[in-house]
Amino acid sequence: MVIAQTALFNFQSLLLVILLIICTSTYAHSHFPGIMDRNRSGVFGIFWKCARIGERLSPYVSICCIVMAVRTL
Repeated sequence: MVIAQTALFNFQSLLLVILLIICTSTYAHSHFPGIMDRNRSGVFGIFWKCARIGERLSPYVSICCIVMAVRTL
């Protein structure tokens, strides 16, 4: 019996998923700001908050992306 691990049980995968959500949300907000700004609360508010993190902490997020790419390779 094979038990598959999800990103919740593997810390490196969880960090990778969080970084991908931040980067994707920031990219989507730069191209479609109206859609992201309308959904500041609720479930889709998470993506707006991730876009804010990506915009304000972009040097740190990019360093984390480079570190995760090197660790993955």
